[in-house]
Amino acid sequence: MNINLKATNMELSDSIRDYVEKRITHLGKLLAQHEGEVNIDFEVSKTTNHHESGKIYRADCNVTMFGPGGGMFYSSSDQEDLYAAIDDVKDKIFKEVKRTKSRKQALWKKGATRLKSILKGLTKR
Repeated sequence: MNINLKATNMELSDSIRDYVEKRITHLGKLLAQHEGEVNIDFEVSKTTNHHESGKIYRADCNVTMFGPGGGMFYSSSDQEDLYAAIDDVKDKIFKEVKRTKSRKQALWKKGATRLKSILKGLTKR
């Protein structure tokens, strides 16, 4: 799993870096079952330099999975607090990955059930 962290219009401090890496490792546990390579591009930014209040912090995350069963997931969030934006993006990406994983498992189970019913029909004749 490769993590690329980028900051735009702001300084990337060690505390922000540690916070993002801690949140992304939870996502890494979910993606650990993927056989191919996983790239995570995470960007934190300050949208404007002259505003002092409002939704001025932005976090973007792009997850790319290569290999069999790969895919792309993207999420972004604008918040008043940078840490809240990071948490929001992490939650959205986590939900999207879990939903896709559940769909693939349901499709696999549905196909296996159908194949089993076809085989049972062949043996009865």
